[in-house]
This record gives sequence, C-alpha cells and structure tokens, in this order.
Amino acid sequence: MKTPPLSFEFFPTKTPEGAEKLRAVRQQLYVHKPEFCSVTFGAGGSTQEGTFSAVGEILAEGVAAASHFSCVGATRARVREQLAQLRAMGVQRLVALRGDLPSGYGAGGEFQYASDLVAFIRAEMGDAFHIEVAGYPEVHPQARSPEADLQAFATKVKAGADSAITQYFFNSDAYFRFVDDAHALGVDVPVVPGIMPILGSSQLLRFSDACGAEIPRWIRLRLQAFGDDSASIKAFGLDVVTDLCDQLVTAGVPALHFYTMNQSQAVGQIISRLGAR
Repeated sequence: MKTPPLSFEFFPTKTPEGAEKLRAVRQQLYVHKPEFCSVTFGAGGSTQEGTFSAVGEILAEGVAAASHFSCVGATRARVREQLAQLRAMGVQRLVALRGDLPSGYGAGGEFQYASDLVAFIRAEMGDAFHIEVAGYPEVHPQARSPEADLQAFATKVKAGADSAITQYFFNSDAYFRFVDDAHALGVDVPVVPGIMPILGSSQLLRFSDACGAEIPRWIRLRLQAFGDDSASIKAFGLDVVTDLCDQLVTAGVPALHFYTMNQSQAVGQIISRLGAR
C-alpha cells in the first residue's frame, strides 16, 4: 500500500534532557520523510519560547516546520509581531487555533474565534503562510451543537485556511461523515485525519475525556481489561490504530498527521506496517 504524505506533531519540552530526547525522536521519525513537523503552543501561548525554539531546530535539521499559533488573550499588535518573527525564521506553515485560556485567566484579547485569527493572518501576511485549522469529527467539546460546530469549521476555512487537521478519533465513520458534511457547506480544502497512537490506557482515557475524542466502548473495555500490562496495551493499540489508518488510506485521505506524544516507536511501527500492506 502506498503511504500518503505524513506529518508529525511534537510538544515543547521543559528541560534540557527533554529537548535532547526529542531531538533523537525527531531523527528516528525523519526516516519516514514527513511533509512537515508541527510544534504545539501552550494555553495562552504559555510555551511560545519553547515552541519557536523547537520550530527553529526542526528547520535547521532540514525539515519543514509548522508552528501552532493560538490567539486567545492576544492583541493584534502582539500577533503581528509574532508572525513577523516566524516569517523571519523561515516558517512557511501555521496551525491557527483559538487556543485554551490558562487556568484562572479571564476572557480577553482581540480575537474571539480562530476564524478571526485566520482572516487577520491573511490580511497581514498575504500568502506568506500555508494555514492549517483544526476540525472536530466528533464535535468540539465546547460547541453549542454539531451544526454550530460544522458551521464554525466552514467559517474558519472560508476565512482563508489552506487545509485542516482533525482531532484524533478511533472511528473512521466519524471522519468520513465530517468530511462529507463539511463539503456540503462548501469546504473544499484537504481535511487531514489526526492519528493518536495508543501508548497507554489511563492517560489516553483521561486525555480523550478532556478533549471530546470518543473511545469506542469495545476499545475502552479491552484497555481496562489489560490493567497494568503495558506490553499488551501497546500491542493491541498498534493493531487498532494501524487498522484505522488502513481504512483511511484505502479511502484516499490526503495525508496522515500523527500526534507523536514526543515518542517515535509506535508511530514508526504503524507507518512500517502500512507500507508492508
């Protein structure tokens, strides 16, 4: 099976040891020739320095890098300054998000929605950046309704996005339905599925509950049945996620975007398995 274009997401580390480990992880994943690697942005831009530093390293390693860019709590002047900084670094791709407020932080800033940020980037920078936005096949946890969420997604895209990356999911039908529904609203950009390897049970369950990603009951029960048997959890997860990717690739998705959790082994195994099918 021909594997589609790939991209990998990393998050900024907080220690020199973490940064060194992440460099090794990136090198292990570069063998799969990613189209680009993205780096996340903490709540309220709290990891901005670490984000931009990691993006700079990826560029220096000869790989295209995308910076996540959130606007919550931000001013237009500050965003303008950050965009100029990224452009000067050689960044050509952004993942534009509303972002989360840091805890204890009231509402604020000059951008209410991600669509406002996308429109601002386009107005300020023209076509200097390829802009990605987020999509939620199983509905954003803060959306008023599925219809409102789809409409918000369409608005983001029409504000000037070039493509979209979805929240992770384990049910391919959710992705296919989302793409069909978005297309019916006039969304004609590539919608790339986000893929989350299953590395452990409790963290995945907690993370999924927080971000609104649905874990099918049969997967949840199997994970719980494994208890603390991490080897069985990883083997099961490898089968489940490879099969999911297989369904997506067979259906002709434009690319696959992996949420690596700053680890290389599971992602590498999934890609190798796909290539061998």
